[in-house]
Amino acid sequence: MKIAIFGQFYHENSETSIETLLKILLKKPIEVYIENDFYTTIKEQQNRNFKTINFKTFEHLDNSYDLLISIGGDGTILRAITFVRDLEIPIIGINTGRLGFLATIQKNEIENALNDILNGNYKISERSLLSIKTEPENDDLLDFNVALNEIAVSRKNTTSMITIETSLNNEYLTSYWADGLIISTPTGSTGYSLSCGGPVIMPSADSFVLTPIAPHNLNARPLVIPDSTEIKLKVSGREDNYLVSLDSRIATLDNNSTVIIKKAVFKIKMIELENESFLHTLRKKLLWGEDKRN
Repeated sequence: MKIAIFGQFYHENSETSIETLLKILLKKPIEVYIENDFYTTIKEQQNRNFKTINFKTFEHLDNSYDLLISIGGDGTILRAITFVRDLEIPIIGINTGRLGFLATIQKNEIENALNDILNGNYKISERSLLSIKTEPENDDLLDFNVALNEIAVSRKNTTSMITIETSLNNEYLTSYWADGLIISTPTGSTGYSLSCGGPVIMPSADSFVLTPIAPHNLNARPLVIPDSTEIKLKVSGREDNYLVSLDSRIATLDNNSTVIIKKAVFKIKMIELENESFLHTLRKKLLWGEDKRN
C-alpha cells in the first residue's frame, strides 16, 4: 500500500497527531510519502527522536497512490484536492483544526481509524465539484479550475456592493445587489454558504445552492438548483475589478469578464469510517439535539 501525507502547518495542535501518525505508519508494511514542503516543515520543528528518520517525499501524485491522509482542518483537505485532482485517490482527514466537517478523525482515534482503513472497514463518499471558466480566459484559473466547497464572487477594494447578473442555463434569474454571491456544492453547504444563511445539503444530493452575501435586496434568498445547471455571472460595480475564489484560492477578474460555472467532470472520493456518517457529524459539530437542560 502506498500512502501520501499532506499538511500545511506543524504547530502545538498538530504536533501530537503528526508524530502519532508517523509512528503508527512506521510499524506497517506501507510506503509512506510526505508532501515535500510539509516534510521540510516537520524536519525543522520536530524533536530529535524523529530527525534521523527519512521519509520519502512527493511534489505531485499519480495513480500509484492508494490513499491521501490530510492533517489539519477542512481547509487543509481543500488544499489537498489540488494534488489529488482527477486521480480518484481516496482522502481521509485527521482534524487538528476546529469544526471539521471533512476532517473527522480526532487525535485519540488515529490508530483505530488507520486499522479500519487498512482492513477495508470504510465507505467511499463521492463529492461533486464545481468547475469555472471565464470569458476572456484568466491565467490564474487555468491550472486547476475546480472547487470542492464553493466558488464565490465578491467585491474588491471597495465598501460598495456589487451587482451580480445571474443566469441559469442561459435564462436570466436576477441581479443580486450584494457583497458577493456563493455557489456551493453539497460539501460546501456547511461552510461559507451556511454562515451566510444557506441550507445544509446532504453530500449525495444532486444539487448546488446560490447564496447571496449580505444582499441589499432583502427578498433575495438562497436558491437550491439541480447540479446539471450551467450558471453564468456578470459582475459590475464602482471598481473595475472583483474577486473570484475557488475554496481558498483567489483570483482577480475584470468587470467585463463573464464567469461560467458548472459541475466538474470528476468527483473527489472521501473516506467515511463505519462509525461515522454525515448525519452523525451534523449532530456532533452543530450540537443538534443538545440542550443545557439535559
